Amino acid sequence: MTVEFVISIFVTLMVTIDPVGIVPIFVSLTSGMTARQKRMVAVRSALIAFVVLSLFSIFGEQVLGVLGISLPAFRTAGGLMLLWIGFEMVFEKREERKSTTAERAISDSHVNDVAAFPLAIPLLAGPGAITATMLIAAKAHGDWNVLGVLIAVVALVLTFSFLVFILSSRIEHLIGDTGRIVLSRLLGVILGALAVQYIADGVLELARG
Repeated sequence: MTVEFVISIFVTLMVTIDPVGIVPIFVSLTSGMTARQKRMVAVRSALIAFVVLSLFSIFGEQVLGVLGISLPAFRTAGGLMLLWIGFEMVFEKREERKSTTAERAISDSHVNDVAAFPLAIPLLAGPGAITATMLIAAKAHGDWNVLGVLIAVVALVLTFSFLVFILSSRIEHLIGDTGRIVLSRLLGVILGALAVQYIADGVLELARG
């Protein structure tokens, strides 16, 4: 395990979770709440997302085994999913989809606890983040040291997400629409490159196997 590998984990999770991209949705969902209520929502959403991603880090491989899915097949499919997310980010489709998901979740289910749904799931711990977490965990091959680092990085990214939510109003005003668009496109290109690497690794393993 190298420093480059740890940085790769951090970048992958930062891009797939995309805390800054969720800021406008957080502001909208918590509109009218007091500062204390917003802080509680931020804490709960980050904690719930951490539990979900940690469980998939530890037990994701066993779940695949029960379903009869090989790791190379999952790595290839997961890479394709991450590539699509990167595509959405570059062409400004992801925020629109997230906003639609949030609005549908509240209007259809009348959910009162926005921290659990839709903030924690599916916005923080969504399909992209879960897929990325499982792909990284698969590289650990049962090494608890690597899994421990992965879970620590998950905690770090979600702590950053919590801080971003706390400062959401200031961040939205600071970066503006132009800054958000530039940041989203840049991160989308990085995620696309990482996704291609996952796909290539998966295809090579399937060809060998």
